[in-house]
Amino acid sequence: MGKFENKYILITGASKGIGFTLAENLDNLGAKLILHASTDAGMNKLTDSFANKGHLLFKADFSDPLSLEEAWQSQINQDIKLDGFVNCVGLRSRRPLTLLKPAHVMQILHANVASFIEMCRLICRKNGFNPGLSIITISSIAAHSGGPGVTAYAASKAATEAAVRCLAKELFKKEIRVNSLVCGQVNTSAYADLMETKSDATDTILERQYLGLGSTQNITNILLFLLGGESCFITGSAIPADGGYLS
Repeated sequence: MGKFENKYILITGASKGIGFTLAENLDNLGAKLILHASTDAGMNKLTDSFANKGHLLFKADFSDPLSLEEAWQSQINQDIKLDGFVNCVGLRSRRPLTLLKPAHVMQILHANVASFIEMCRLICRKNGFNPGLSIITISSIAAHSGGPGVTAYAASKAATEAAVRCLAKELFKKEIRVNSLVCGQVNTSAYADLMETKSDATDTILERQYLGLGSTQNITNILLFLLGGESCFITGSAIPADGGYLS
């Protein structure tokens, strides 16, 4: 089964999109997974999809970072040492400034920034990981190019990328690497929901993303590389996986 056999890898946001495809791939490669979902529906999907595989499930609400420590410690064996953590949680926001009230902004920042940092804090404690731990969080081209109506979401992704740079410099002495993967448009249910809100079926971003709409497997292939030892010299980076959008 290769390099991921018996490696413990945590995937947050594992019940759909990129997280689910990554979980399927790592399951096939022999990894021992800790799979997170935030809803009962998500947990049921993970249970049905990975029944009798021996993986662990973890339910927590990332919009409430103060609740994560109790959820993690009560649901997951604290003797487990992680080899990888991929954060695929990303609460989207598309609102004009007139509707961008503080409560909504804080909800986005809690889910996309504070909870990622909190999970890093929890898993990077002494005896919580193996040397070579690779941490990757999914970012977005929105953090670099911006756009009308995505102020809160873009700001949250930019903040997470800044946190990655800081964490990489702090954690390298523990033999932990931290990176972000800057994704363009990817064919997920969230993308389908976005397209349903448009008055026509045209996605102007794809005019600049000249390699076309990405697949969750495209992104998973890069995540597998970043989780493995072949990427041991990469840390603190925001790596584009954008079909050429930012070039």
